[in-house]
Amino acid sequence: MTIGMLWMDNDKKTTLAEKIARAADHYRRKYGALPTVCFVHPKMLSSGQSGPDYIALKASKTVPPGHFWLGVEEQAMTA
Repeated sequence: MTIGMLWMDNDKKTTLAEKIARAADHYRRKYGALPTVCFVHPKMLSSGQSGPDYIALKASKTVPPGHFWLGVEEQAMTA
């Protein structure tokens, strides 16, 4: 993924999956398609939480904690 949407959600009362689902819904409304991948800071994955089944969740140290970088994986775009 080279282009995506950066989303920030630091609500401590919601799960990681809920945060990603909210961001994915916004992405869908804005761009007309669901994202297929979401990059998060590795610390956000340490609690064993996961995201929605329809989005691949990947760790990246370049994404700040509390942020989500959503988009469409390149191989998914060409298929």
